[in-house]
Amino acid sequence: MLDVPPMPATSLDATGLNSAGSDSPDVAAADLAHHLHPFADMKELLDGGIRVMTRGEGVYVYDSTGKRYLDAFAGLWCVNVGYGRREIADAVFAQMNALPYYNTYFATTTAATALLAEKICSYAGPNINRVFFTNSGSEANDTWFRMARVYWATCGKPEKSIVIARHNAYHGSTVAGASLGGMKHMHEQGNLPIPGIVHIGQPYWYGEGGDLAPAEFGLARARELEDKILELGPERVAAFVAEPIQGVGGVIVPPETYWPEIQRICRKYDILLAVDEVITGFGRLGSWFGYQHYGLEPDFCAIAKGLSSGYLPIAGVMVSDRVADILIHKAGPFHHGFTYSGHPVAAAAALANLRILEEERLVERVRDDIGPYFAEAWRGLSDHVIVGEAVSVGLLGAVQLVLDKTTRQRFSRPGDIGMVIRNFCIMRGVIVRASADRILVSPPFTISRSEVDDIVSTLRDVMDFVSAELSSD
Repeated sequence: MLDVPPMPATSLDATGLNSAGSDSPDVAAADLAHHLHPFADMKELLDGGIRVMTRGEGVYVYDSTGKRYLDAFAGLWCVNVGYGRREIADAVFAQMNALPYYNTYFATTTAATALLAEKICSYAGPNINRVFFTNSGSEANDTWFRMARVYWATCGKPEKSIVIARHNAYHGSTVAGASLGGMKHMHEQGNLPIPGIVHIGQPYWYGEGGDLAPAEFGLARARELEDKILELGPERVAAFVAEPIQGVGGVIVPPETYWPEIQRICRKYDILLAVDEVITGFGRLGSWFGYQHYGLEPDFCAIAKGLSSGYLPIAGVMVSDRVADILIHKAGPFHHGFTYSGHPVAAAAALANLRILEEERLVERVRDDIGPYFAEAWRGLSDHVIVGEAVSVGLLGAVQLVLDKTTRQRFSRPGDIGMVIRNFCIMRGVIVRASADRILVSPPFTISRSEVDDIVSTLRDVMDFVSAELSSD
């Protein structure tokens, strides 16, 4: 059913690659001979070839054949200010010339590191005034996980150590991050999750809501948290962690009833709330942080991606005053950190990126201009015969592929239909992502209305083609 032939008038196969894999054979050969890729079946890469990306400009990237792609996924949810921003490159060059590296151990800091911490906290609201720097979102989630346990132990409650997370969530790929995430295929490798982490249901109404109305389902899934707390004992539960909107799991937008109930439950049982802002932070939803969009007051926020728009690796944990005050004044040394925590060059890139967001009012643009335009255009896909729902918040969107709209019947092999749609979109020059049978987009904030139209029209054309092929089987 899913053995769909390539679209006409192209020399590419259904993987989106030409037969040689790249017009830069030395680079491609070196990569395939020596580079182990993340989240990849290396045998498939060796058999199918590799695409060599060479440059980017605005919302477009180019491969070594000269083919141009509209990057509707902003790299990996992160290139929020678009490609080719000279301001960031200049800031990096200046910092590298002045001081390419120094650590933040042994009572030292750098100007870029300190000013970045201050700048991040200026967006956070009155209850968050501290940042701990890491290099990735995975490390950020590992960091607050340890902080939560140190916090409760310092408060005289060391037994309060269990963290509750959600099925189908993603919190990174380190041992703790992958354990916090609720993805079965990750848990199957490495004997995960580690002890002290349990999972509850996700607020995925379309896939799991059954006959419940979205509002009822949102409350029901939130109350699974309360049930789990009572089952484990409130005196043993340290924290609950969740993404404001599940990203890798499929851009799962929770019903409106979900987050207020989660906040109520955490307060009732004195459970720390950790909000994973790796994708939603720094404007993706039209607010500086996703917790602000949903009116939450978190104790921890993992941040990464949009902090530097991906120009250099930098991440961190924003820590509430409630937790930070205990860690600072009572816990003593926190034995945790990284060689590159608060790296001055990465911090300089992040400061330049945040300056662009401010000066060009890109967060406000997502909220007031391009976000609403994208929402209307994206919602228009909901009338397609193989689309069950088309949802978005800010510049984050998902299309649910279905076999039958009326009954919400899914495809028997959801990963196959998603990858077919994704690969044909890439062949047509638009980069999207598939999460099982959901097609995801997360474009740069600088995208124009006509470029939004290009994404939507390309996806519609591809779905027309694929649905016609499926109907003819």
